[in-house]
Amino acid sequence: MVEVKRYQLPPTALMPNSPYPLLHYPGVLSDQIANSTNIAPQVHEMFETNGWSTQWIFRYGQTQEAHYHSMTHECMAVLSGSATIRFGVADTSPDLEESTHGSGKEDGGIDLHAQAGDVFILPAGLAHKTYDTTPAEFALLTPGKGRGIEADDPKAALQNLKLDGFTMIGAYPKDGKWDFSTGGENAEEYEKVWSVPKPECDPILGKADDGLCKHWVETDMSAYPKGERRSNFYSTTVVDADFLQ
Repeated sequence: MVEVKRYQLPPTALMPNSPYPLLHYPGVLSDQIANSTNIAPQVHEMFETNGWSTQWIFRYGQTQEAHYHSMTHECMAVLSGSATIRFGVADTSPDLEESTHGSGKEDGGIDLHAQAGDVFILPAGLAHKTYDTTPAEFALLTPGKGRGIEADDPKAALQNLKLDGFTMIGAYPKDGKWDFSTGGENAEEYEKVWSVPKPECDPILGKADDGLCKHWVETDMSAYPKGERRSNFYSTTVVDADFLQ
């Protein structure tokens, strides 16, 4: 049985977030990692089988800007190392140290520990920021520009990678194209972000009634609050806060 943690994060003044919850599968790939020096090709095949397209493997630096993707959902699987990922809020300071460890961010959000074997599924619009990573220099490890594996044999290209520091492999539903929105770009039109179609399959679990297929329930987007209301209730397990009351 896969452990599924679900977090409902309301919109803020700068970030649309989503009526769909963030899904976290702690350690779902841990057994494969324990039995392999590099599971990137296996994860890539899993994504492809379930209708998601692998676009990158990044080795993350110590921090980054908070951002969201307005046109596509995203799956991030941790291949090595550990980090903290903040979800649900924008940076409000251009100083990365202040926005990461100080007061330069919106109120709210949730910080989750991420480690090798974890998988996160993010709906379009969900703010996220990775920081306090296993020390290493930031790099795109896959051939290309981070929008697909540019190789005649993607599986072989992934097999030859050296994974050190905190690395994640990212995938998007087929034909999904990611942008890098840092907050405020979709003001007054959050519904456009929320209307990105729900994928047919979970990138890890396929059509199994455990993850995305169960927990991403289509709802009336027009009734979802547009930043003027926020919840102060966040849990490290399952969140069922009703933001419409």
